[in-house]
Amino acid sequence: MPVQNVEIAELFDRYADLLDIEDANPFRVRAYRNAARVIGGDSRSMADLLAEGRDLTELPGIGKDLAAKIAVIVRTGRLPQLEEVEKRTPRALSELMQLPGLGPKRVKLLYRELKIRSHEDLLRAARSGKLAALPGFGAKTVQKIMAGLTQAVSGPKRVKLADAEQLATPLVAYLKKIPGVETVDVAGSLRRRQETVGDLDILVISARSTEVMRRFVRYDGVAEVLSQGDTRSSVRLRSGLQVDVRVVPQVSYGAALYYFTGSKAHNIAVRKLAAGRKLKINEYGVYRGAKRIAGRSETELFRTLGMEYVPPELRENRGEIEAARRGRLPHLVTLEDIRGDLHSHTRETDGRDSLERMAAAAKARGYEYLAVTDHSRHVTVAHGMDAKRLLAQVAAIDGLNARLKGLRLLKSVEVDILDDGGLDMPDAVLRELDLVIGAVHYKFDLPRAKQTRRLLNAMDNRYLNILAHPSGRLIGARAPMDYDFERVLRGAKERGCYLEVDSQPERLDLDDLHCKLAKDMRVKVAISSDAHSADGLALMRFGVDQARRGWLEPGDVLNTLPLHRLLAALKR
Repeated sequence: MPVQNVEIAELFDRYADLLDIEDANPFRVRAYRNAARVIGGDSRSMADLLAEGRDLTELPGIGKDLAAKIAVIVRTGRLPQLEEVEKRTPRALSELMQLPGLGPKRVKLLYRELKIRSHEDLLRAARSGKLAALPGFGAKTVQKIMAGLTQAVSGPKRVKLADAEQLATPLVAYLKKIPGVETVDVAGSLRRRQETVGDLDILVISARSTEVMRRFVRYDGVAEVLSQGDTRSSVRLRSGLQVDVRVVPQVSYGAALYYFTGSKAHNIAVRKLAAGRKLKINEYGVYRGAKRIAGRSETELFRTLGMEYVPPELRENRGEIEAARRGRLPHLVTLEDIRGDLHSHTRETDGRDSLERMAAAAKARGYEYLAVTDHSRHVTVAHGMDAKRLLAQVAAIDGLNARLKGLRLLKSVEVDILDDGGLDMPDAVLRELDLVIGAVHYKFDLPRAKQTRRLLNAMDNRYLNILAHPSGRLIGARAPMDYDFERVLRGAKERGCYLEVDSQPERLDLDDLHCKLAKDMRVKVAISSDAHSADGLALMRFGVDQARRGWLEPGDVLNTLPLHRLLAALKR
């Protein structure tokens, strides 16, 4: 199996972490972090691009040196420079940097003063009081570290949905090519489209189960075989992700797919429901006494239990069982319902492609509109625009719209929300735009009351339409901001504002629970890709997954509207 993008990105990220701890040149550190972001977010395989003879320096921020290192990783699966650094600085220190409250300076201090090189070392130091005795480690910081540490030590390591999918796709293709294999499906949290995945559960129909198991454990991406049987085997991939493959008979396939898809809470609740009907349900089927009466398909199983078919994304025991029994499940939004994208970037700031290329890609996806939302000046790392540059872009969009057919580029900006709630662009400029999205990019740790007031103040501006990636979280890297979400939702409803579901795999923000709360409070959301390239528009599907987990229907989503209705909805 070729080295996957997620594996390359992980090596670069770890290298950047250790360089940061060693006080390396910050521009060098940033170059590796940027490379990890670009590669991890690219839908094209780096291995495939190299096999096609493509020049990787065409990727944003990838120079000759980085391109050569990518080629080495693809060829060998290793980054020699990282291995050299790991001889000086323990690899585990990179893992410590993933904990909330710990950056490179603090990790370096922990290593130098307390010889801490693992989660377990840190936990002992915190419990003994040594951690609180260090300069810069106040009670609040230690509490935050302890919370993240407890989760890291006790909980299984999980990977982002997009990364798990990237690892699962070639494995599923490999299994499908085994002679005698009829069907292959991924179940578990990946099928439920949960934002992070702990392991992969794969089901197979085949009359040659022994051969399937033999071929599975010999898959190129396998680092360790954990167990091997006639109908079930378990392995650990090079990435560290565990994969379980089961071969099941056709007569039980629907029951097995159902059983290994639902959350534990959902499955327990359905088993109780079945018991109330004098039925038993397990991975082999639905039984009345000793007789199997259903299980060939999921549809058959739900019908036997007197329920509507429950989409996999809803199988979390959050009310879907009662709704399915009453025939009141939502008609979930689909990718086909999306009429356009309201958050995208061009090379004018931190994007990769031109206005023209972004427009062509949006048109190819069948969109009616695409909002161009490059950053405002406060985001200096993204080469944010001042008023003069933004107005020049507005003029360029007007010129391009005059030539475009079948697509409207919307004039917009991703304006920074300042710490007092002011917007990083004059109203005189904002009123020239079709819509304005506002985002927090700094001071994520303001006290709850101040953060709440900051967001409400921002929405007081009559030109702000959408609050982008509203929690500010980065999955596994940055905790959500602390603010009164329900109050902000009420404020959005009162002011005629909307909230975003950002589809970037490291954001997926709003999360599913907040999507459901927005629906309950009748505040529409915009599902946006936050694309930084033409290819990035394809990330929209991850936002749709998140919206479906939050029970959202087409009517709950702003950008399912046709253009004329969208423009009317944006007027405050």
